[in-house]
Amino acid sequence: MLIIQNGRIIDPKSQTDAIMDLAIDQGKIIAMGAGISSRFLSEEASARDPGLILLDADGLAVAPGLIDVHVHFRDPGLTYKEDIRTGARAAAKGGFTTVVCMANTKPPVDNVETVEYILAEGRKTGIHVLPAAAITLGMKGRELTDMNLLKQHGAVGFTDDGLPLMDASLVKHAMEEAVRLDVPLSFHEEDPSFIQNNGIHQGNVSRQLGIGGSPSLAEDVMVARDCMLALHTGASIDIQHISSGNSVRMVELAKQLGAHIMAEVTPHHFSLDENAVLKYGSLAKMNPPLRTELDREEILKGLQRGVIDIIATDHAPHSPEEKARPLTEAPSGIIGLETSLALAVTNLFHTGYLSLLQVIEKMSLNPARLYRLDKGFLAVGADADIVLFDPSELWTVTEFASKASNSPFIGERLFGKVKYTICGGQIVYQDTPAAAQE
Repeated sequence: MLIIQNGRIIDPKSQTDAIMDLAIDQGKIIAMGAGISSRFLSEEASARDPGLILLDADGLAVAPGLIDVHVHFRDPGLTYKEDIRTGARAAAKGGFTTVVCMANTKPPVDNVETVEYILAEGRKTGIHVLPAAAITLGMKGRELTDMNLLKQHGAVGFTDDGLPLMDASLVKHAMEEAVRLDVPLSFHEEDPSFIQNNGIHQGNVSRQLGIGGSPSLAEDVMVARDCMLALHTGASIDIQHISSGNSVRMVELAKQLGAHIMAEVTPHHFSLDENAVLKYGSLAKMNPPLRTELDREEILKGLQRGVIDIIATDHAPHSPEEKARPLTEAPSGIIGLETSLALAVTNLFHTGYLSLLQVIEKMSLNPARLYRLDKGFLAVGADADIVLFDPSELWTVTEFASKASNSPFIGERLFGKVKYTICGGQIVYQDTPAAAQE
């Protein structure tokens, strides 16, 4: 048994924000409330359970384990960048108890064997590692995968993330199949016909660097298309890593019209703008790119209004050698699992854009809803997937549990330190091992 005492319970489903205790046994929450720990900590109770663990959560927020619907663990095939074990370790350090892996591995997740491999390796990690399968065979954008078969073997959703789907008729067919199977589709929205050099916004900074860049238009036209396809098919879709202010407004309109759309944003897109490229070089190169400060402000407003439902990392590890290439040749993407919560606490909560309840809703409950997971909340009978963090503690980003270190946030001072991550009732990460009392 594990008891969390005197914590600030943050539960977005019940809208709870209160000091109370929480008791866990056999992987489930068995009791919640003010002062309930006393009955479990009595001499009689302790005698019955000599293995009881007590965590003093005074000053800590106690929230549902975070859920990231957009990670790249590079496994199979690219494990020099990351693998399922190291990716899961980084996730646990960041407070995540569930992650959804993207399909652009080698081979892609377009077959049963690869789906089952990810699930099997994930079961060894201590957290929940779930596979999203590819929408198209080989991620070539020409022929749909057997979505029914892949779902039966454990795929929780479908995406060709990393590549846009240019055939609108095929996308419509995929959406119709997703409705039949009741699964979400996630879309990477960038039309390559408008892009000269990807990863850098086409604007003031790209002109200063003499790089063609990627305009907002490349994202906007794809978002508009897929919002309307979702409206007409009834499909549940996720607009991934939204970066354009115009796209935020289009998602808002589509939702008002009745489309079943969720939009996700990365911490780097709400924390940085295109000028970061001048400071960090390739560590600020990603697809879609960091855009203007006006775009970032629209993203912040979209988060406030609930237009953007989900904060997801797009955790994208690369080797130091790859990121050291010239800017136009270096791969796009940064890691994010270990800084995501802190960036949200620092740049959304401490700035007054969102409450802690709203931050956790976008990092646990809403991601669970997208993927039809019975998670993302704290209640008696719920899975004991929990994160304990100090929203007031200031810490410096230094070492990573990930294999990779391609982050522009190295050396940054951020609020929000993860102290414990608990998955299935087991402590899978703790910042201070001596803090647990047995």
